[in-house]
Amino acid sequence: MQAFKMLINAPKSTCINPAKNDFIDARQLLATKGKTFYWASLLLSKRHAQRATRLYQFCRYIDDLADEAASVSLARKNLKKLIDDINKGQSTDLVVVDALQLFNECHIEKSIVLALINGVYSDLVQVRMRDMDELLQYCYQVAGTVGLMMCKVLDIKDNKALPFAIDLGIAMQLTNICRDVRDDALMGRRYLPETLVGSLQPAELISPKQCIHPQLNAALAGLLGLADSYYKSGNVGLPFISLRARAGILIASKLYQAIGVKLQKQRYHYWQKRARLSKRDKLMLSFKTLLTVALTVKFWSITKSHDKNLHQALKALPYTHAN
Repeated sequence: MQAFKMLINAPKSTCINPAKNDFIDARQLLATKGKTFYWASLLLSKRHAQRATRLYQFCRYIDDLADEAASVSLARKNLKKLIDDINKGQSTDLVVVDALQLFNECHIEKSIVLALINGVYSDLVQVRMRDMDELLQYCYQVAGTVGLMMCKVLDIKDNKALPFAIDLGIAMQLTNICRDVRDDALMGRRYLPETLVGSLQPAELISPKQCIHPQLNAALAGLLGLADSYYKSGNVGLPFISLRARAGILIASKLYQAIGVKLQKQRYHYWQKRARLSKRDKLMLSFKTLLTVALTVKFWSITKSHDKNLHQALKALPYTHAN
């Protein structure tokens, strides 16, 4: 019940910027732009919640450099500058300075950070995913890497946890892609693979004609089904995480997966209404999750090894099971 109260009464916290010894209210950023993660972070310890919030702040900063720049050329310039700062290990930007300190504190490898930035950079070219392998590689770059960094943030020492963390990140990104088809199309991007939707262009996905609804429904159902496979794998790795953080990550997983369920209930009509969870939905699902975890064997111990087949498209990428 104490954990449930924490979900209702959000504690205010901040992250310290070492450059000027002042505070950046990254918590407010998380509360307004990353509501699902904010909700789940309330179950983390103070140290882990602060670290996770700082990591989210940096990830959001990367996205904003790409999506909120006045032009594509400026976005590319900003991301190249960020790559240079990461390689040098120093910056004049307060958010980057704080992130660099976090990376040092948590022993987060530069190569993982750069993989994330390069994934976001790839959004600045024409996005037309060809097949599932290309989509899964992209999901690894922009979300699997975040799973790897979260392992460090949560003080997970066993490298056997890493493939499961990658899978949870991929699952969440697949959910994002299905939910945000229209938003991405408005930006000229199509993440739905050509093998599922043919040569449909982004403009055709904004308010799709009725004749292609069955094709889109099948594509989204397939991607969400695939996401469920990755959620299942990600949840198998939960016992690698400390007990308190484990509950928070499980709730994040359940809430994100529920977005896919919402979309399914909307008959996959993403263009009519964006699939989202209400506060009541989050409360009910969080409460149900907390009530049932004690009876779930896989919450307490590793029940099976990682499924190597999930990483066949990810060969040569760091910490995947395909290596």
